[in-house]
Amino acid sequence: MRPTLRQLEYIVAVHQLGGFGLAADLLHVSQPSLSNQIAAVESDLGVRLFTRGRSGAQATAKGLEFIHRARRILAEVANLRSVMTSDLPFGGRLRLGTLPSIGPYLLPQVMRAMHRDQPDLRVIVREENTLSLDEGIRNGRFDAVISTPEDHPNTWQRPLFTEALWVAVATDHPIAALGQVAAADLAGQRLLTLDTGHRLARIVYALAGQSGGIVSDDYEGTSLDSILLMAATGAGVAVLPDLFARRQAIHREEVAVRPLAMADANRGISLMFPADQPADQSRERLVAAIRSAASALHLAVAVE
Repeated sequence: MRPTLRQLEYIVAVHQLGGFGLAADLLHVSQPSLSNQIAAVESDLGVRLFTRGRSGAQATAKGLEFIHRARRILAEVANLRSVMTSDLPFGGRLRLGTLPSIGPYLLPQVMRAMHRDQPDLRVIVREENTLSLDEGIRNGRFDAVISTPEDHPNTWQRPLFTEALWVAVATDHPIAALGQVAAADLAGQRLLTLDTGHRLARIVYALAGQSGGIVSDDYEGTSLDSILLMAATGAGVAVLPDLFARRQAIHREEVAVRPLAMADANRGISLMFPADQPADQSRERLVAAIRSAASALHLAVAVE
């Protein structure tokens, strides 16, 4: 017996909600029926998908692999249904993943343009780090992602723009007196960045190597706001991407924000789609909308 789509939905729901009862309520089936269906899949495959305990249901290693593939199958079926029943781009629903440092500052303009051109198109946006975005585009959670292209190999990519990098320091820091910051100014300085799940962290490590700066694991932030706050306390020099720096950080009174004048002090941002999906005009319209919004924000827009 092969797992049915309904059984795949049951298993994914149990994993997402952490329990059989909650999953049964969500799917409007009885808990015994749901449990029996999952047990039938486990018996047929000869693997244990979940361990049950007082804290709920926990996926096993094999279970996680099953769930990863099941999500992709269910997403493909949903996409197939949408494409076959809708004349809208992306089957009427675009699931767009983006970096947290990009989404809030760029996408409002993009969403306005898309809604004007395609008022019936539903766009769902999620902000995640580069590792989660890559997982999402490969398992079918996302139709497209806006991210750093190096982190998403074997995808269909279109460059959007390049972001310069800035630094932020406490107002009494020596760097606050400078008009712009060169490599020599960072020598011996502690550089603050996000955790290594973000491409920005790897860029900052490279800049530290060029300048003689120091990146400490003890000073990794979970968000750009958190590293900005650390900089305000004098913990070090926060390295920030352009959009966040110009749209938010420069308005904070507790820090001084300065442009970083170093080679490679930038990051490229691209739009990625799964490589196995056929290209069409809807992709090009999305690329054009994002580039137009980036140009309006005075970013270095990619030219092809």
